[in-house]
Amino acid sequence: MPGLPGLLIAVSFSLLAPPSSRQVIGEEDLLGLRASADRVGRFELLELRVALEREYRNPCDPAEVDLRIELTAPSGAVLILPAFFIQPYERRQLEGGRGGRGWFYPSGEAAWRARFAPMEVGRYRAVAVLEDASGAARSPAIGFECVPSGRRGFLHISAKDPRFFEHSSGEPFFAIGQNLAFIGEGQYVTLSKAEEIFAELSRSGANYLRIWTGCKDWAMGIEARKSAWGRSWSWNPPFAPLPSAAAEDASRRCVKLSGGAGARIEVSPSHPVALRPETRYVLSGRVWTEGSAAVRIEVSSSVDERVAAPGGEPGWRTFRAEFRSQAGQHWLGRTTLRLEGEGAAYIDALSLREARGGPELLWEADPDRPARGVYNQLDCFLLDEVVAAAERSGLHLQLCLLTRDLYMDSLSEVESEEYRRATEDAKKILRYAVARWGYSTSVAGWEYFNEMDPRKPTDAFYSELGAYLEEADIYRHLRSTSAWHPTARDWRHPALDIADDHFYLRPVKDRKVNDEVEAVLDRARALRESAPAKLALIGEFGLATEQWGLSGDMKRDQKLVHFHNALWASALSGLSGTALFWWWDQLDRMDHYHHYRPLADFLRDVPWTTAGLERAAVKSADPQILAIGLRGRDRAYIWIFDRRAAWASHGLRGERPPDVSGAAIEVDGLPSGRFRLEWWDTRDGRIAARSTVSIDASTPARLDAPPFTADIACRLLPE
Repeated sequence: MPGLPGLLIAVSFSLLAPPSSRQVIGEEDLLGLRASADRVGRFELLELRVALEREYRNPCDPAEVDLRIELTAPSGAVLILPAFFIQPYERRQLEGGRGGRGWFYPSGEAAWRARFAPMEVGRYRAVAVLEDASGAARSPAIGFECVPSGRRGFLHISAKDPRFFEHSSGEPFFAIGQNLAFIGEGQYVTLSKAEEIFAELSRSGANYLRIWTGCKDWAMGIEARKSAWGRSWSWNPPFAPLPSAAAEDASRRCVKLSGGAGARIEVSPSHPVALRPETRYVLSGRVWTEGSAAVRIEVSSSVDERVAAPGGEPGWRTFRAEFRSQAGQHWLGRTTLRLEGEGAAYIDALSLREARGGPELLWEADPDRPARGVYNQLDCFLLDEVVAAAERSGLHLQLCLLTRDLYMDSLSEVESEEYRRATEDAKKILRYAVARWGYSTSVAGWEYFNEMDPRKPTDAFYSELGAYLEEADIYRHLRSTSAWHPTARDWRHPALDIADDHFYLRPVKDRKVNDEVEAVLDRARALRESAPAKLALIGEFGLATEQWGLSGDMKRDQKLVHFHNALWASALSGLSGTALFWWWDQLDRMDHYHHYRPLADFLRDVPWTTAGLERAAVKSADPQILAIGLRGRDRAYIWIFDRRAAWASHGLRGERPPDVSGAAIEVDGLPSGRFRLEWWDTRDGRIAARSTVSIDASTPARLDAPPFTADIACRLLPE
């Protein structure tokens, strides 16, 4: 089935008829359905391939074509799984530049797929169901077997303690990780670099990442304006209404070239256009010229085409320039539109395809390609690869899905038509995300927005999306959002599963910037006051300038003291995971992933969901020593921090904190009994000392720390 990476297909249909009036399509039009395997492990991927020989204007719009899979589980439960439209891509890593360059090229025709991770062991039955403007159809049924596997399943809110994560298997999960938000070939983190970082994070003990999939045109953006005619940070495209447009084309736009002889426009897609070496291509389109104007179309040494209207009369003239890529040529050369003569010119329907046909390669050249409602297939492929890499590395991804600026203005008035359309469009991309990536147990959840304006009336939006996902997402992925200021309203929202706060240490008046530990504890208290029985994370954390840029102090803190301290403070603050550090490129450049392993080892067997963990009542007689931690019914986990080891002194000014001897803490609320006491070195993750202590519940337990520098941690466990 031919299709475009931009998902705009030429054939269009009228609006769908109401379900009650749809006709069943004849037997000759029945769908085909087949599975990638006859047997699949529980929580593992099974791909279902649907044969559908029809074309749609926008195959990602369920109002135009609703294709889904009806699954009957071994228990008899019926699951409705949305199918999705996909343009497959081929991937290579070419030499050159830092780490090479990613080459992505459409591979074969676009097609329909469904991805399923069975959650029950036993025999499944599957049927493809189609509804479109022509009627409805059902495929013949197929079957497949789900067998046991060693997978733990999806992340959910724990049924035992809703403040913490657990897998479908019931095993608890604590998030240790960071942001890795921008992934793209023009970013520090390319796709291949992301795969390297994922593997390093896994080796270092991290397990959780926050990834953006709505980056506009600077990185991965599933639903975002990607244009050959400008960039989001300086958007001023040379668009104009189509000259002499017929009534049905009155809203269409084209590219206007004006400014006198020699004026030029570069055709510069945000994704460099990949070519196959030694392959014939056709660059085509049409040009409208006025006066003596002509357009010269140049593609490096491949194309030099002059187009003008016959006799100088205004009108459209089509052009078709065929060329062959050279041996070793993997990219389209510099493409320029140059004005000759006097007057203006208009360029429409600029297209690049292989001479033998196939997908559109210059899809970013369409001025009318909508930013909302179509999903960039190349970026979708990048996310396929990111999710696969996370699965290989055992990482869980919080996907920040929606491109905020496509929706924010529309969410100003709850009763408005713009609000309704934004809500419906958000449902459509959520449906697509569930269909394409929802199968993966490495997808922890959907974060609707990165830092939405907290003044917007978004309660109704989140409620409606939550209700929609209750039906559309058979895996029940977690849901969250974030705002650019602390927003207790969102943290308490019943349709949002994770309370998420972002906080940076910045040199702003009346803000404490010297104590990252107190900052983390302050944000943890605020989150827990608003969301006492909910998952809660500090979704972004780090040093920043007053204008929210990268602080120069990052490079001066060569040991990343603030990063280390924030990790340990957040881990034992009562939150559901560590503070997720923002400056991922600096972490990688400075190679500081080693901070994760000691904490991961310390927390490895904490019974998060069954121990009844609460903030420990712990004190130190020395005002320079801060002790924080968690106490359960029969155990405690405590971090002891010398305030003189805060980043401003130890990290920024390089002042070595003094060695600490004779430090003692008191922990209240522990039961009577004998306990195993372990003292952990937080830098190398080893147990520095062990002992057995007897505790009398009638008095606070006194724990004497061995000598340490900067910080030390302890575990008190029943013997």
